[in-house]
Amino acid sequence: MKLLKQIFDFYLNSSIHVALSCFALVQITFYFFHLQYNAAITFFVFFGTIVGYNFVKYDALVRVKKKPIGNPLKIIAFLSLISLFLVAYSFFQLKRITQIVSIVIFAITALYTLPFFPNKKNARNWAGVKIYIVAICWVGATLVLPYMDAEIPFTTHFFVKCFQRFVLVFVLILVFEIIDLANDDPHLKTVPQTIGVKRTKILGFSLLIPFWILGILTFTFHDLVINLIMVITLMLFILFANPGRSHYYTSFWVESVPIFWWLMIVFF
Repeated sequence: MKLLKQIFDFYLNSSIHVALSCFALVQITFYFFHLQYNAAITFFVFFGTIVGYNFVKYDALVRVKKKPIGNPLKIIAFLSLISLFLVAYSFFQLKRITQIVSIVIFAITALYTLPFFPNKKNARNWAGVKIYIVAICWVGATLVLPYMDAEIPFTTHFFVKCFQRFVLVFVLILVFEIIDLANDDPHLKTVPQTIGVKRTKILGFSLLIPFWILGILTFTFHDLVINLIMVITLMLFILFANPGRSHYYTSFWVESVPIFWWLMIVFF
């Protein structure tokens, strides 16, 4: 049992689970825009998520806090290195415009982690902006990149989907911020810190309603039913979120929502 827990913790700590969530959203993008499966984009986003998230999570521990590197962290570093090579390989399979946009997303991720400006903290510690930066990066990686690599003209349908994807990721992050309320630096001015847990939950519920209603314009009845199940599931996660919850509540269950959504599309 202890070994299984160690394997499961490694699966979460190495960002493989969050990479699967991004993978699922990329597949959902292929589905909704009727795009042919693109292996280069799929691998680029999956392994890029592993590299990006591990860089964000462990950079401060190693570079700033100088904490000793244990065996689990060494394995994660090795996995990230392998993923970096696969990202580089996939990058050169992408269209030129997709490469440019991916570099922009990488620059935002780097800005989020590294203090580029003198006497300034990284963007991760800028008051009130963390949630928007993360949501924009997710929309860019899981929707904009696959769409642009398919070389399809921009349409109203595309912008509606971008808004919906932004709302989905924004609400997912709200749950994280509720769970992390007790540990987050007060200077971050996260949404729960600013308006309280109750109002944050109301905000999450309020955003998911237009998310689903907008689907009436672009989804089939089959997709609307699946989306409704996904929205209700996420609403339940919001309802039962509180600062006393285990980190598994968000790092596994909440981040499984995109995977659950994709699996429903595939099987139902």
